[in-house]
Amino acid sequence: MPLHRGDHEAEHGARKLAVNPFYGEANPVGGMTEAPPTHRLADAPVAPMTAYQLVHDELMLDGNARLNLATFVTTWMEPQAGVLMGECRDKNMIDKDEYPRTAELERRCVAMLADLWNAPDPGAAVGCSTTGSSEACMLAGMALKRRWTKRNADRYPSRDARPNLVMGVNVQVCWDKFCNFWEVEARQVPMEGNRFHIDPQAAAELCDENTIGVVGVLGSTFDGSYEPIAELCAALDELQERTGLDVPVHVDGASGAMVAPFLDEDLVWDFRLPRVASINTSGHKYGLVYPGVGWALWRSAAELPEDLVFRVNYLGGDMPTFALNFSRPGAQVVAQYYTFLRLGREGYRAVQQTARDVATGLADRIGKMGDFRLLTRGDELPVFAFTTTPDVTAYDVFDVSRRLRESGWLVPAYTFPANREDLSVLRVVCRNGFSADLAELLVEDLERLLPELRRQPHPMTRDKAAASGFHH
Repeated sequence: MPLHRGDHEAEHGARKLAVNPFYGEANPVGGMTEAPPTHRLADAPVAPMTAYQLVHDELMLDGNARLNLATFVTTWMEPQAGVLMGECRDKNMIDKDEYPRTAELERRCVAMLADLWNAPDPGAAVGCSTTGSSEACMLAGMALKRRWTKRNADRYPSRDARPNLVMGVNVQVCWDKFCNFWEVEARQVPMEGNRFHIDPQAAAELCDENTIGVVGVLGSTFDGSYEPIAELCAALDELQERTGLDVPVHVDGASGAMVAPFLDEDLVWDFRLPRVASINTSGHKYGLVYPGVGWALWRSAAELPEDLVFRVNYLGGDMPTFALNFSRPGAQVVAQYYTFLRLGREGYRAVQQTARDVATGLADRIGKMGDFRLLTRGDELPVFAFTTTPDVTAYDVFDVSRRLRESGWLVPAYTFPANREDLSVLRVVCRNGFSADLAELLVEDLERLLPELRRQPHPMTRDKAAASGFHH
């Protein structure tokens, strides 16, 4: 999340929130007209309805989450899920002694995911909930590093033993953060040509005796494609046969781990591959839960070093815990269990298939417009990326993104990383709640804008870096 400075008011001049005398339940002649400041605490309280209305009105200027085609995060749940979350928002997840049933629902979710991801013995798999995939990736990376340090205790730490992690340049930024925070060298496989994610052989060639693991991404945020996890494991198998190096794989399944099990059952990417040591996913993405909840699972206790697990005597109970955050509400975990219970395998399959159908149908419509070239078609993740064709010179993808925003659509435009900085694309994420009807409205708006864009003398974007955010 962004860092915010606290001196905004000093920089931009003091500003107060204007309070209409007839605001909510306030007495119009009762003196409730004093405007509270925006960047310091007011001296006196205001009525609850007045406080609500002030915040509510300012938030109206946010975008409509349902029209946000940049985010992977769930923007709609059933009202019953919202009721359950409201009932659990005051329960601290970490206090398993005081809230044993919430803890039990978390344990059941871990068991369900272990079974869904084909753990050899789902009962032996270990895992936990997190605040999202970013925390789950941090935990998985910590486990990889700790296992490596134990195997190399005779030479680490030393000048010649700096741990490294191999991954594609397309990984989510949390992996860069992990390498920075935990002092691990990031070895990234660049994009080449029309390959927009990791190359298994190139990844294996980057591995050495200091490699703690390789990250494979099941569903790249850049274009929605699956990385070839089985081929990656095969390349590492061959590396071990040739050199003796035994390098584990972590699968970042932030999105794909809740899509592939239902729509691509024959795709082997999970614990069926012996080299896969751990998997993470975002419950708040295609797990269909409001933010923020993630999950991290390990094949067995052997992949999660015991000395990373804290056993805390907390409020009268002995509690094993492995997480970066200590206090967080149980609401999202309860919502995840509700969704698992509510949908089952067939329900998830239906929801994800609908999202994929919308994505492939929309991609096909956009591809036929003539101005755009599809990079992906939404047939893996329900996500696709596209760019303008070489003969389009009057506008660029940043112009398209900006003009669609005028109609309420948030479609990100961004430039790819090394070695494809020359490629700028638009990306559309189709989630549950983005219906075929909404997709039709998007097509209509895009078709309406194209004649105007074609009449431009040249692309209007001056600062491409600031033109549109890249949202994970």
